[in-house]
Amino acid sequence: MASGFFAVLDDISVLMDDVALASKVATRKTAGILGDDLAVNAEKATGFLATRELPVLWAITKGSFLNKLIIVPVALLLQAFFPIAIKVILIMGGFYLAYEGVEKIIEYFFHRSKAKEETIIELKLDDNDAEKTKVKAAIITDFILSIEIVIIALGSVIESSQITQILTVSIVAIIATIGVYGMVALIVRMDDAGYKLIKHADDKGIIASFGHVLVKGLPIIIKLLSVVGTIALVLVAGGIFVHNIEFLHHILPNLISILKEFAAGLIGGLIAIPIMIAGKKVLKLVKG
Repeated sequence: MASGFFAVLDDISVLMDDVALASKVATRKTAGILGDDLAVNAEKATGFLATRELPVLWAITKGSFLNKLIIVPVALLLQAFFPIAIKVILIMGGFYLAYEGVEKIIEYFFHRSKAKEETIIELKLDDNDAEKTKVKAAIITDFILSIEIVIIALGSVIESSQITQILTVSIVAIIATIGVYGMVALIVRMDDAGYKLIKHADDKGIIASFGHVLVKGLPIIIKLLSVVGTIALVLVAGGIFVHNIEFLHHILPNLISILKEFAAGLIGGLIAIPIMIAGKKVLKLVKG
């Protein structure tokens, strides 16, 4: 009986070693998408009042955990019984990300004055409603990016046992959420940390200078993340198209992959925009 107990412990130890190795490989493979996820979500988690930044970020983080709680079991079930559905869901998600990215690019180059007017109008609306709208949009985007992360992680352990797949994908999902939103929290609170350092040092010395760097650096980082986040949306979408649509995967084989993916994302966004506009108009008509 004792030998049986130790045999079970040995099996558990081997399983944990397999999961640890698989998780390391899966995390490495998802590093690129996690970087894009960070840029996109940091941009989406900014623009709120300082007192609301952390509550809003916590709301988005909870939404991200819920997304993964839905996606992980569904992805595992689909991979086992209906794998083609994963590709279809990925491509649909890619069109949504492409739409978001290309819409921002078009607004920047062709509708900047209109965007400013909409910002002024939004400020006149109920702050709570505007906040809920932005949180909802951030959670939807996180959902699409989470699908990509989970699918890549699952693909890295596709030949492993089912229990290894479940544990590995779950670990990667948890690490992705904590890591990304932990970094976002640090970014959005940079200015507060800077002000505290300045106050603590009575605005003198190296510590105070570093505080000023943090305060002045935050707006620059936010603008940079806005640009990087938009580009990341298009690139992630293009990557989904190129790797999951056979025709695009083989077209222009000599073109640099990042350019190919960006071009695919732009085209996908241009296709998605009129469809989304038409869909919104139909929805308004239905609501009356």
